[in-house]
Amino acid sequence: MKLVGKCLLIMLFFMQSQQLWAWGMTGHRVIAEIAEQHLSKKAKRNIQQLIGQQKLAYWSNWADFIKSSPDTLINRTGSWHFINTAGHLSFEEFSKSLSESPQENLYKAYLKVKEQLKNKNLPFEQRQQALYFMVHLLADAHQPMHVSRAEDLGGNKIDITFFGRPGNIHRVWDSDLVDNEKYSFMEYAEVLDYDKRFYKQYTNSTLEQWLYESHQLADMIYQDVAQNNKLSYDYIFKFKQPMETCLLKAGLRLAKELNDIFG
Repeated sequence: MKLVGKCLLIMLFFMQSQQLWAWGMTGHRVIAEIAEQHLSKKAKRNIQQLIGQQKLAYWSNWADFIKSSPDTLINRTGSWHFINTAGHLSFEEFSKSLSESPQENLYKAYLKVKEQLKNKNLPFEQRQQALYFMVHLLADAHQPMHVSRAEDLGGNKIDITFFGRPGNIHRVWDSDLVDNEKYSFMEYAEVLDYDKRFYKQYTNSTLEQWLYESHQLADMIYQDVAQNNKLSYDYIFKFKQPMETCLLKAGLRLAKELNDIFG
């Protein structure tokens, strides 16, 4: 009985922790795999100097795993994974909100680790960690419920059922929509990234514009779930394509950022 109890506690912890991880583990790996397929040869060589032959997908969830680290300098980065604003902002209003936001959020943290990664005078381990954060945080920037509203914790407090299973709208976008497709991360990356023209199409813009796209999609999600919180096949039909576009854009834009730094 004790063993059964321990197993149940472990399962409960895993289910709860999954709700806190943007895109879930599969989604982050999909994005990292797409990015890796678009790295220049020079960028690949320079990145290998930091992480060896290991794939980017291996490190794509590191920034979530370290939340359990006993090192307080590392585990207090939880606020780096999201940014909260009011809803239905114009791009000008949204950009102003970004610039005036506190330091410890997704926007400011991403800019910080990007500068750290570009600085070759920093210690090796610090640049390694900056790379891991970049891979993860740019993916978070494309998960719309990580660019959303403080009052409901990015949708964590909005209850729904997904095919009859209780949950919240944040978890639906973290993992349920992705996992419903039943692909491995490499399969999903391959089926999404099928046209070479996508790279130019989706990378000719700025971080602020990328975050604003997530803000606009979050507004749509909030409006939709307010009308119906019993999610099933109709929700898949409505949001599968927007979700997949977010994954694809994140992967291509991550490749662009890494090519700019390392290529």
